[in-house]
Amino acid sequence: MTNYKKKIGKIISDTRKAQKLTQSELARRVGTSQSAINQIENGARNISIEMLDQISEALGQDILQINNTGKINFKVVGPTKLSGAVTVNTSKNAAVGLLCASLLNKGKTTLRNVARIEEVYRIIEVLTSLGSHVKWVNKNDLEIQHPKRLRLEDIDVYAAQRTRSILMFLGPLLAQYEKFELPFSGGCSLGLRTIEPHLNALKYFGLEIETTEHRHCALVRKARSGRAIVLSERGDTATENVVMAAALFPFQTIVRNASPNYMVQDVCFFLQKLGVKIRGIGTTTLKIEGLPEINKNVEYHISEDPIEAMTFVAAALVTNSILTINRVPIEFMELELQKLEEMGLEYEMSDEYLSRNEKTRLVDITVLKSRLHAPKDKLHAMPFPGINMDNLPFLGLVATMAKGRTLVHDWSYENRAIYFTDLMPLGAHVELVDPHRVYIFGPTDWQSADIVAPPALRPSVVILIAMMAASGKSILRDVYNIKRGYADFAERLNALGARIETIRS
Repeated sequence: MTNYKKKIGKIISDTRKAQKLTQSELARRVGTSQSAINQIENGARNISIEMLDQISEALGQDILQINNTGKINFKVVGPTKLSGAVTVNTSKNAAVGLLCASLLNKGKTTLRNVARIEEVYRIIEVLTSLGSHVKWVNKNDLEIQHPKRLRLEDIDVYAAQRTRSILMFLGPLLAQYEKFELPFSGGCSLGLRTIEPHLNALKYFGLEIETTEHRHCALVRKARSGRAIVLSERGDTATENVVMAAALFPFQTIVRNASPNYMVQDVCFFLQKLGVKIRGIGTTTLKIEGLPEINKNVEYHISEDPIEAMTFVAAALVTNSILTINRVPIEFMELELQKLEEMGLEYEMSDEYLSRNEKTRLVDITVLKSRLHAPKDKLHAMPFPGINMDNLPFLGLVATMAKGRTLVHDWSYENRAIYFTDLMPLGAHVELVDPHRVYIFGPTDWQSADIVAPPALRPSVVILIAMMAASGKSILRDVYNIKRGYADFAERLNALGARIETIRS
């Protein structure tokens, strides 16, 4: 056993040194002493799985995988009454978009207050495999320095295949390389999703794609200029891809039917700091004047996550709790709050103030105990400024506590509405109309259950919140997808009064 402790200690030591961290700095991130880290690295101290998890999170990568089938599960004891205040973390979707956008810059990029989540870790692993230097500083800041030429042939295929965000490498790479390959993307299992909107837009920059069994083979020809690009779908990642491609082409690009959503705005604000001229941010028409090269030391503060804000609103309503949610990006929550008001939501809201990026409008919201009723119209999402696609699962969850029958129409993903039926073992009354529509009847008398988390982020979180409202002990198995999008989610909920224990199968 001592030999294994020394091997684990050496892995930790080597990883720490590669990131240019001292033992004291690592100790501060983990919440222990420098002497404890020293003993661990020398194999002179027993180390628990919990401590390994904490060190892995502090270093931004897994130190040890016990085996390929080991799963992280949540044991939830309810019913829960939440209280106090929680601060919204920065955006997952903005973070991964900005990590991809950093590929445009040959100078040093510093991203402030990055969420430590699995999706971010996967992109970091890919960037590191390409020869980029990525370093965590000040606990949640990332310093990124890319080499003059990326080692594209050494890409970490396993990491790339576990995130759909790898698609957003297309835009930054096509302006810099004539030929490259990207593995197929992964992420949530929400049915087949075509990449045609990306390809239709990027072809104007000369991109040609040949798809093989496991990868996209890209060839870049001469770019076309002088005409507007009309996106065939107002998708967030497709818009980010075309904006990033335009940033390194020294002529004006006009993009119509662009998504004005929060993560797209963050990428545009970042590119502006790099010197790219962009007009129309927050609208569906963008005018971009690119640069022939970008080499600038820049730092950017990521804005707050409206989906996480909605998550805590739903958690408060489902557990019938009073909860204050600070730093809510209100521009991307106004319609959701209006819809919930129609259903009986009572809440208080502060005056507006600006995020650290000096662009995004924030408020603090206190959710009060509310008597909910079903909405008069169906619940459905639309591209921004409509109700956010990722907030619809939480509105559906709130409908389980609303008196009456609610129709939820999730038209954008071919499988996601089906995941509402996973609430049935917990006592929810859900009637599946078709793969896109469900009837939800409320209010629900929740009961405990043992459930395997669905292979999608938001539906998994919906089940976890429902378990918090249920009487007794529930188990949610294989919660990797939650960790893809939420940092320290169980710990933050526990600080508000939840009883969630992390266990391993």
